[in-house]
Amino acid sequence: MNNNVVSRLDSSRESKAVGNYTHITKIEPNATFYTFSGQVGADIDGNFPIEFNQQVNNTFTNISNLLKSIDLTPDNVIKVNIWSTENIDWEYFDKIYEDFFGKPFPSMTVAYVNALGLEEIKLEIEIWAAT
Repeated sequence: MNNNVVSRLDSSRESKAVGNYTHITKIEPNATFYTFSGQVGADIDGNFPIEFNQQVNNTFTNISNLLKSIDLTPDNVIKVNIWSTENIDWEYFDKIYEDFFGKPFPSMTVAYVNALGLEEIKLEIEIWAAT
């Protein structure tokens, strides 16, 4: 991680993470905060693939494009909130997540829900970032 504003702190002696996340993320004073609307698995034309893992790919592509559009990188991400209507294939998801964020990981919350904004949406990921 190469960022002078965001620090992901190791708290593994106090509470071991059960996934790819950091319990504590520190943001330096006078940082600029960004919140992003939840990103979903639609492609650039607004079409939703039926296959869950393709929605995972599209969601991370959409997040990447938004970050790039304002000259940010995954290192600027301080919090990830994930909502899913289906069981997440963690082996697949973790590979995409690790390739995207690298270590140490940002803080994260995951929830399984009955439905999201549209019937076609199987996954929604919201991020917060700071510079």
